[in-house]
Amino acid sequence: MCILVNIVSKHRETIQRKGDMMMDHPDYQAQAKPSIWQLITTIPVTIKEMITGKRSAWEASKKLRHPLLSLTWQTSSAVQIQQQLEHMMASVRTSGVQTASLRSSQLDPYSVEELELVQEIKELTKYHNRSNVSRTAAYLACYKSYPELHWALLAHFVSRNGGYNMTDLHSGLLKTILNDQEKERVYLLLERCNALIFQDAYPQLLLYMKSKEKGRSYFHLLSEFHISSFMVPFWEHFWLNRDSALLTVGLIINEQNYIEYRVIRNSFYQHHVTSTLSFRSHEIAGLNHIVIPLGINEELVGLTLSNFSKVHERIAFGKNLYALLFGHEQVLDRAAAYAYAVPHEGSRSEYWPKFFTDQKELSTHEALVSPMLSRNEALPSGNKLYSPKLLNVWQDLPYEKISREDWLTQTDSLGHLTVPRRPKLFEISHEHRNSLSKLAMMHDLDRLI
Repeated sequence: MCILVNIVSKHRETIQRKGDMMMDHPDYQAQAKPSIWQLITTIPVTIKEMITGKRSAWEASKKLRHPLLSLTWQTSSAVQIQQQLEHMMASVRTSGVQTASLRSSQLDPYSVEELELVQEIKELTKYHNRSNVSRTAAYLACYKSYPELHWALLAHFVSRNGGYNMTDLHSGLLKTILNDQEKERVYLLLERCNALIFQDAYPQLLLYMKSKEKGRSYFHLLSEFHISSFMVPFWEHFWLNRDSALLTVGLIINEQNYIEYRVIRNSFYQHHVTSTLSFRSHEIAGLNHIVIPLGINEELVGLTLSNFSKVHERIAFGKNLYALLFGHEQVLDRAAAYAYAVPHEGSRSEYWPKFFTDQKELSTHEALVSPMLSRNEALPSGNKLYSPKLLNVWQDLPYEKISREDWLTQTDSLGHLTVPRRPKLFEISHEHRNSLSKLAMMHDLDRLI
């Protein structure tokens, strides 16, 4: 709240000058007169919400914590995989050849069936990689058919949130805070990460599904999709032991490293997106939450990603989110039921229709949003916040070629090959509501200043 007070003080003269201009307007008496003081009156309510919300979150988390689900694996399995990876990396350093980039000439040629399977998977991946909406649905279909693929449901919810963040850029609260170029660049970053992870992970899921269907392993085909050699021992082990937690952690490590150099450390995104104030304002406002709804207008569970630009933090975050989702029976059952019942279209009205609408004509036209939010536990019809459907505000982007090098060149990420730990505090309904209030304050300040 000190940030708000500082901003108000800094721009006091500007606000006063705008106020004087309004008073000189002939229609001034007939118009609504939004004031900075209206905004300041919401501060005590927001502070109270923060205090009581934290206590309520602990109580709600405690109720959702049991019964617990096992997330352990055999230590010997993880050790064996780690030793295989260290051996592969030593071979790469010795030979200078990336193992995922070439298929050994000593192997027998692929059969017609295998060649057809490779082509089929490439076509399916391209088809479902059209947009965030199609990717999110494809992940859920994988999990529904093969619930041992825990990562698919985890990816579904992370992808849902990616879609929410994309549509937030055209929402009622952000439309005036960011200019069109800033919106476009943030969207490109979100879309690129979402698309690249799908392009890498979905063929792996399909190979497993085809292997189950045919009753034989097809994981020798992983290199045909330029999958990192990092994933080979994980899938080979999973095919024999069905150790879902170990495979999930492997996929989390792999996908975050996959986008690290292709997007996060890409000079364009570093200079024009992640280092900009507009992108960091997302973190200030709390838009870095990953929310998992347990029903429509019901509890939200989730976590907050503190530093998107750090690969090790993204991996640790992914493991914690996995432990939250699959480590608590109540959370898993209710989250999965929500996912099956509510198709993803990118609007936050999917899980919080008490605050949001995807119909622009039914959204609020109030000049200041913070006072309205502070007064109501639910916004009345015709006065809700606008959160559009994704395909109504963003068009599908053309398929882009990417670099195909294997990221597995050092052992840094092997330290993450540990059993995930469940977070203690994970019910975030109040925290998410508080973040909405902060974003509303940013919106209102922008309108006033």
